[in-house]
Order: sequence, then structure tokens, then C-alpha cells
Amino acid sequence: MHAAIASLAILAAGPTPSPSPSGPPAAMVTPGPWGFVAIALIALAVVVLLWDMMRRIRRARYRAQVREELDAEQAEVEAAADATGTDAQDVDASGDDDR
Repeated sequence: MHAAIASLAILAAGPTPSPSPSGPPAAMVTPGPWGFVAIALIALAVVVLLWDMMRRIRRARYRAQVREELDAEQAEVEAAADATGTDAQDVDASGDDDR
């Protein structure tokens, strides 16, 4: 029963239209050389920006590591000063006593 209704619906709809070849010419649809140049410049700008961003992130990470090392060294000097009962400025962090 369903097959009969489906075949009647196809016959009532008429022939399936095929796409017409009319439309804009292919040269007007493609971006052309200027489109390629624009996309290439955008891609180059993105690569340069990513390179600069990675450089800045790396620099900030190195600065944070150095800051942590300096803080650890300062805490070590203060702990040594507290243990000996001297002032933190009297303790030489390098360990050289040239006085």
C-alpha cells in the first residue's frame, strides 16, 4: 500500500528538474590571485603573532623561575639568621667572609 502511494506521489510531482548550467561564470566565483594574497598575508600575520606570544610566555616563565629561586635563597638566608640569632643583613649569602 505504501509503495503505491509513494509511486503516485512521484508521478504527481512531475519530472525531477536537473540543474541548469546558467549561473555566474567560474571566474567570478573563485577568489582569484588577490584572494590568495589576502589569505596568505593573514596566515603570515597569525604565525608572527603566535611566535611573539610564545616568546613572551617563555620570558615570563623564566622570570617566574628566577623570582622563585631568589625567594628561596632569601628564605634560606633568613632561616640561617634566625638559627644563629644574628641579623639577616649580617649573613653573607655567598658564604665568603672577607671582613
